[in-house]
This record gives sequence, structure tokens and C-alpha cells, in this order.
Amino acid sequence: MKRVVTAVLAALTATFLTLSLTTGTASATPPSIPSAATAATRLATLTVAPETNQSSYDRSLFNHWITISGACNTRETVLKRDGVGVVAGSNCAPTSGSWYSPYDGATWTAASDVDIDHMVPLAEAWRSGAYAWTSAQRQTYANDLGGPELWAVTDNVNQSKGDQDPTTWQPSVASFRCTYARAWIQVKYYWKLKLQSAEKSALQSMLATC
Repeated sequence: MKRVVTAVLAALTATFLTLSLTTGTASATPPSIPSAATAATRLATLTVAPETNQSSYDRSLFNHWITISGACNTRETVLKRDGVGVVAGSNCAPTSGSWYSPYDGATWTAASDVDIDHMVPLAEAWRSGAYAWTSAQRQTYANDLGGPELWAVTDNVNQSKGDQDPTTWQPSVASFRCTYARAWIQVKYYWKLKLQSAEKSALQSMLATC
């Protein structure tokens, strides 16, 4: 009987330690994504205007991947939030886990295969109005965990997207384009960024798939 109790306690201890080292099951969906109807309403309120100040953009103007909590920076925080079974080392860098990329439908088990995408790219934000922001505002934008701005996605897909808006780039997973449009609109709405006429038309077409 004593051996049975000891075995049970050992099993419970092992389970506790495992849970302590991993995150819970993640939804892999950033917060504050509006419904399609709300997104359409917000899209209608956005200012339509040509992009400006493109030549003055520099990525270093957006201080990104700042420390969020303890040893964890923004990238590591998103990897924990959007991953499943994530185990991190003492420096907060994930050592194992899995990440689903909604843009292309791929699942990865190495964090090195995952980039953190800015839904509305930094250069796009700059051209749409962020050039007039303070350095503090740009830092907040680049590390925004309160809205649907940061997504864990396949690295080369993120690199392929670059600084393109939905006029020229949309996720290859067609069923995700509704969510993508809703998230894009929310970011531009919250941050009071402008959009181009063709960009607005592309977003309307994407919302029509919802």
C-alpha cells in the first residue's frame, strides 16, 4: 500500500512539474478581433488617402521586441500565447512546443521556423500616418499585445508578405482571409491610420467572404 501511495505522489509531482513548465492550450488568436459587421462599420470610418513619407521610413524607428515581463520580450510572449505545449528556458526562449500558422496552415515544432508578423506592417503603418507619431507611440505599436497586431506565422510567409497591404498580398488559406481583414481593419481603426482606395476595396472583398 505504501508503495502505491508513493507511486501516486510521484506521478502527481511529475504532472505538476510538467504543467509548471508549459503553457496551457493556446487559441493562437490575438485579442480584440471585431465581428465582420463591426469591421465593416469601422472600415467605413477610416480616412482614404494616398500613402506618404515612404522614403523616410526606417525599421529602427519602431523599437520592437522590448522586455514585457521578467526575461520575456514581445516575441517570446507571443510565442507562448499562440503556441501549444510551449516549454521555455530560464531566458524565456522556447525550447519546445508547436505553433500553427493561420496564413498558410502549417504547423511548426521549432520556434526558429516562426516569425512574429505585424498584421499592419511597420512600413505600411509609417506610410499611413505613423511617421507623425512620437517614438513612444511607435514603440507601443510595434509591441502591441492588446489588439490583433502580432501573429505567430511561418517565417518565409512573413518575409514574403513584407510590407504589402491586402491589395497585393493575402493569406494563401482562403478561409482565413475574413479574419485577416477584420484584424487589419481593427489595427488601422484603433491606431487611426489611413488607407488607400484600392486597399479599402480589397478589404471589402475579403469581408464578403465572412
